Amino acid sequence: MPVPAATRRTLAPLAIVTAAAFLFALLLLLVRLHWAPLESVDHGAATRLNSLVAGHAVVISVIKAVTWMGSGGVLWTLIGAASVVLALRRRWRLTAYLLVTGAGELVLDPVLKALVGRLRPVLAHPIAHGNGDSFPSGHALGSIVCYGALFLVFLPAARGTWRRVLTAVTVTLIAAIGISRLLLGVHYISDVLGGWAVGITWLGITAFAFELSRHVTGDPMTDPMAEGLEPEARPDLQPTEPERNMSHHRARAYGRAAAGVVVAWVLIVGALTGIGKLIMITRNGNGNLLGDHTIPHWFVAQRTATLNHWSLFASNLGATQDILIVSVAVCVVLVAITRHWRPVVFLAVVMLGELAAFLTVAALVKRPRPDVSHLDPHLPTSAFPSGHMAATTCLYVGIAILVIGHARGWWRYLFLIPAIVMPVMIAMARMYRGEHHPTDILASVLFAALWLTATMMLVKPNQDGLDRTGRGPLGLPRRKPADDRRVAAPAAR
Repeated sequence: MPVPAATRRTLAPLAIVTAAAFLFALLLLLVRLHWAPLESVDHGAATRLNSLVAGHAVVISVIKAVTWMGSGGVLWTLIGAASVVLALRRRWRLTAYLLVTGAGELVLDPVLKALVGRLRPVLAHPIAHGNGDSFPSGHALGSIVCYGALFLVFLPAARGTWRRVLTAVTVTLIAAIGISRLLLGVHYISDVLGGWAVGITWLGITAFAFELSRHVTGDPMTDPMAEGLEPEARPDLQPTEPERNMSHHRARAYGRAAAGVVVAWVLIVGALTGIGKLIMITRNGNGNLLGDHTIPHWFVAQRTATLNHWSLFASNLGATQDILIVSVAVCVVLVAITRHWRPVVFLAVVMLGELAAFLTVAALVKRPRPDVSHLDPHLPTSAFPSGHMAATTCLYVGIAILVIGHARGWWRYLFLIPAIVMPVMIAMARMYRGEHHPTDILASVLFAALWLTATMMLVKPNQDGLDRTGRGPLGLPRRKPADDRRVAAPAAR
């Protein structure tokens, strides 16, 4: 008797997971026993691939960029960001699934490597070096688990062509990461195949466990590969609410706003460059305008080992890496809560505009650092303006603008504290370490004030607030009157 199509769809994932588990068990046994045919294939392939790539600098750079996408830092950043979004939207079961699945990969990788204890390939022309043992490939295992879990969670949000695109991109990325490990010469073919096999096995086990939890709670069973883990969560899995009434008039308004942002940036950068050139007239920029000479020397006289340590910590909070991390984290939270792109666009425009302005003005003015001993030698840019100060002010004041505009309640004004404290702390740290004059700091504050004002007026980041969305504080859904009537109806009867 022929098997019904529904049954075939149900059995297909089970068959795939079972085959993957069997393949991994077989590879584990053969690698552990040092089976000669497998060893011969692995070593021969590693040597040939190494000869193909060695000496091609551009190709190696591309391969390293691909392999970086499978690194633990990238994978856990994506899992963490997705978990934050799901938690803020109260999809607790999906949040737990992502965290448990990712945590399982963290445990499986070192345990299996320690169990097998296989050494990494030794090649004539090494390109990269891996840490720890070789079997299975941690990048192959981590990429298929993390990207696969994200695929199963967010699949309901994609429809039609976008679903096929999402599937193709996920499969291609996982395959490319595994192949990149072979091309870099840090893994054998059996290492990558083993990582993929155990990754599919673990991903299947967690997906089956998720389906079992749905069955226990009375939710309908689904086909995760076709519908995702929780199809009914689709509204909460979409990054933002769909744009409505995208008329020609609104499109033109967006175009005018973008043009206005560009014009404002050019005018502000031009004004700041002019100020910097005027300052450079006096003693090549090392005069005593507004204490440019006396204040840096006073800070040098106050230096102690303890203050040096804490000033470095404070200064690093305004460094590019820290600013980028905070910006990305804030954007993730903004999308999760407000369900609109406008606040994210505002913050992105502010921060990218600040970075471009800082690099442009610094290159044009070329002001030397204060004539004192510097605690951060060999800095890549000139003194005017302070990039740390401009970035910190734009970021934390921008966050305060967004929170105060979208939230309801007295607590939103607490975000004014970091908007004031962080720039002051960065200013003191940068002058203490001898890296900036007071006028460098003031110029950054002036830029931040003008740039934030211009982008706020043009982008209107708080326009999608309570009145437009019908949502409550911080974008959380507000119950409609019809919902209240439905709840109260049974009691009335």
